[in-house]
Amino acid sequence: MKSYTIAEIARITGGEIVAGDLSPEFTIGQLVTDSRTMLQGEKSLFFALTGPRNNGHLYISELIRKKVPVFVISQRNPAWEQTPGTAFIAVPDTLEALQKLAAFHRSRFLFPVIGITGSNGKTVIKEWLHDLLSDTFSIVRSPKSYNSQVGVPLSVWHIEAGHNLAIFEAGISQPGEMAHLEKIIRPAIGIFTNIGDAHQENFSSFSEKAAEKLLLFSRAEQLVFCADQPQVAPLTYQFCQENGIAPVDWSLQDKKVLIRFTVKAENGNTRLEANWNGQTVTFSIPFADSSSVENACHCFAALVALNAPVRVLLPRFSTLEPLAMRLELKRGINNCLLLNDYYNSDINSLDIALSVLARQAEKNHLKKIVILSDIRQSGFSRGELYRQVNKLLVDSEVELLIGIGPEIEKAAPLFSLKTEFYSDTRAFITRFKAARFAEAAILIKGARDFRFEEISSLLQKKSHQTVLEINLNALTDNLNQFRALLKPETKIMVMVKAFSYGSGDVEIAKLLQFQRVDYLAVAVADEGVELRNAGIYLPIIVMNPEAHSFQLLIDYQLEPNLYSPELAQDFAAAVEHNALREFPVHLKIDTGMNRLGFKTSEEIEWVSRLLERNPQLHVQSVFSHLAASDDPSFDDFTREQMAAFEKLSRQLLSRIGYPVDRHILNSGGIERFSDSQFEMVRLGIGLYGVSCTGLPLQNISILKSVVSQIKTVSPEETVGYSRAGKVGRETTIAIVPLGYADGLDRRLGNAHGSAFTGGKRVPIIGNICMDMCMIDVTGVPVKAGDEVEFFGTHIPVTEVAATAGTIPYEILTGISQRVKRIYMQE
Repeated sequence: MKSYTIAEIARITGGEIVAGDLSPEFTIGQLVTDSRTMLQGEKSLFFALTGPRNNGHLYISELIRKKVPVFVISQRNPAWEQTPGTAFIAVPDTLEALQKLAAFHRSRFLFPVIGITGSNGKTVIKEWLHDLLSDTFSIVRSPKSYNSQVGVPLSVWHIEAGHNLAIFEAGISQPGEMAHLEKIIRPAIGIFTNIGDAHQENFSSFSEKAAEKLLLFSRAEQLVFCADQPQVAPLTYQFCQENGIAPVDWSLQDKKVLIRFTVKAENGNTRLEANWNGQTVTFSIPFADSSSVENACHCFAALVALNAPVRVLLPRFSTLEPLAMRLELKRGINNCLLLNDYYNSDINSLDIALSVLARQAEKNHLKKIVILSDIRQSGFSRGELYRQVNKLLVDSEVELLIGIGPEIEKAAPLFSLKTEFYSDTRAFITRFKAARFAEAAILIKGARDFRFEEISSLLQKKSHQTVLEINLNALTDNLNQFRALLKPETKIMVMVKAFSYGSGDVEIAKLLQFQRVDYLAVAVADEGVELRNAGIYLPIIVMNPEAHSFQLLIDYQLEPNLYSPELAQDFAAAVEHNALREFPVHLKIDTGMNRLGFKTSEEIEWVSRLLERNPQLHVQSVFSHLAASDDPSFDDFTREQMAAFEKLSRQLLSRIGYPVDRHILNSGGIERFSDSQFEMVRLGIGLYGVSCTGLPLQNISILKSVVSQIKTVSPEETVGYSRAGKVGRETTIAIVPLGYADGLDRRLGNAHGSAFTGGKRVPIIGNICMDMCMIDVTGVPVKAGDEVEFFGTHIPVTEVAATAGTIPYEILTGISQRVKRIYMQE
C-alpha cells in the first residue's frame, strides 16, 4: 500500500509546511479533492482546489470535523491552522501540486502504461481492454471517466506495487492542457481514438485540436490509430515520424497498414477478420454499430502493441458488454415514453441519443418527438451545424422537432421536418398543452442551463383528485415517543423504504434529517439515489442491494447490506474497481427469520477472512431482524434470537478489530425489549403511528378523495362489476375516483369496508373498480366535490388492515405513487 509522509509531499509539490502539530513523518494514503466523496478521513490529504465556480478552501472546516488531518492549500486561515492533529502545506497552485504528486508517483513504476485520448470511445476502450486483459495482467485503470486535469492525477495515484499494467484515459477542452496530463501518464503505448467536434469552440481548427491531443504520446513507443480518418491520419503519421514512435495503424479499407480488418454483420453481431504480420484471425463482437466496431479494432490493435496472447484472448471479444449511458427512460403522460438527456448538447451525443429514441419508439410502437436546445461545443457555423442536425432528425424519422433557444430558432428555415420553436424554456412551458403529447417517444436533450428538467417534470406531471395527507408534526411526536424509550447515546436508524411506508420518501427524509436521526434505510439503490438527488446527506443503508446497482451505490455513497458470501465478494470487487478504500458496508446476521443473512459461526468466520483480505470495505454496523417482537406468545423465541445475535456479532467484532454499531430492535422491539438496544435501533412502522403496546402514537396520514357524482339507484338495479352491489331499496350512491390501482384494497368492497363523508361512516358498495369505487350515502347530505376519507382521523389504518385481513404495512405501502402526497406542518 502506498504512503507518503507530510515532509515528502511538501518536497514533491514544492510546498511549505506552514501550520499544524502533526509530525512531518505522519503518512497519508488517500487523496481527496471533493468533500462529498470523502469516506474515511484519518489518512487523507485534501487538496483545496480553486476554480471559477468553487473554492475547496470553503470546505476545510467541514473536513476537519470529518477527521481529515492534512491539507494542501493556497489560501491561509488561522482558524483552521490552530486545529490540533492537522498539518497544512502551502503551495502557489493546488492543482499544479496535485499533478506534481501524481507525476512523481507514476515515475516510481516501470511497467507498461496505455494512454487513451480522442473525442469519443475513451472510456469504452479502456473498460473493454480491462475485460480482455484482466486475467493476464494486474491492471490499474481510470475509475469511470476520470480523464480531466483533476481526474487523471487521481487515477494515477491508484497505482500500487502489485500492478503490472495501467490503462488511463485523458481528455482536454482547451489548448495547453495535454502537456500537463502527459507528464502524469507518460504512456508507453498510446491509443488515439478519433477527432469529433466536442470543445471545438476552444480551438482554431481540427488540426490544432488533434495536435494538442497528440501531445499525450510525446514519449510513447507505439501509437494505435485508425488510418481511415482523413483529418487525423496524416497528422498522426507525421507526429510518429517526428517523435520516433512506431505506428500501430489499422484500416477497414484495405490500406497499407499494420493491421487490416474486414467486417461482416451477422444477426445483430459483427464478425471481424484481422490480418497482420502474416497472421490471420477471426473474432466476433456482440454489436452491429460502427462505433463499437471501431472501438473493438482499437482494442485488438492494442493487444498487438502490447504483445499480448492475441489468439488466447479472441473468445473474450464475444462477451464484451455495452457501457451504461446517461439517458434516463421514464413514463410520461398520455402513454408517452420520455428519454431524458439534459446533461449535454453536442452533436455526437445527439446522434447516439437518436439511435436510442428510434429503438424505443419501434419497440413501443410510438411516434418520435425531439425537444432540443441550442447545440453547444460544435465548432461549426450555425448553418453547417443545424443542417447536420436536420439530417440526423430526418434520417431518424422524427415526426416533430421542438427547438428551444435563440440559435436553433434562428436556424428554423434549415429544417425540413415539422417544427416548433421557442425562445427559451419558460416560453415553452407557458404555452404547454398536455393533450398535444400522446403515444410518443420524446427525447428531451439540451444543455444544463436550459433547465429541461422542468419540461421533463411537466411531461411526467400527475393529476389526481385523490391525495394522501401527511402530518409531519404527528410524525415528529411519534419519533420523540420512541426516543423517550432509548438511552441518550443510542443511535436511531429510520426505515424510509417503500416510499417511506407510502408516505413519500423525500419529504419524510428531509424531516428526519432535520430531527437529527443517525441513519436512513431504503430497500433498493434507486430509492437512495432519489434521496441523494433531493439533498439528503445522512448515511443511507440499502437493505436489498443488487449487483447491477453497485455503481449507483458507490457513486451516491449508499451503504449496502452485505448478506451473503457472493454479494460481499462481488461488492468488494466493485469497490476495488473504483479504487476506493474503507467503503462503508453493513453485515446482516440471520438469527431465525430465515431470510437474508449469515447464519452460522462458519459463515461469520468466512466473512471475517473476506474483510481481512479486502481493506476497501469498512463495516459500519452488524444487525439482525426479529421475527415476532410484537407478539408476546413468541417472546422466548425473540430472546433466543437476541442471544444468537449477541454471540455471532461478538465473534465477528473480535475479528474486525474496530468499533462497529450493532442493532436488532425494530419498532416492536423498541417498545417491548428496550433493554437490548445495543448501539443502535431501527424504527419503522412505529414512526407512522402503529403501536403494538398502546404507545400514545398519532396517526400521521389521511387517505382521502372527493365525490365525482351523485346518483340514485332503484331497488331492482345493481352497482358495479359482476352486479355485486345489490341495493334492495332506493339508494343514493356517490362515485369516488379512488380504486384498487390507487391502493384501495379490493377486499374492502361489498360493505366490508367503509368511508367517512358528510359527518358519517358509510359503506363501500359493490366491487371496487380499478380507478373508482362507489359508496352508499343514502340519507347523508353529500354533493359532488365533497371530501371522502378512507383511513385517517375517523377510520384508523389498523382497522382497515384488520377488515382486509392484512397488516398496516401492506395498507400503507400499497398506496400508489400516482396518489399525490400533501404534507402538513405547523
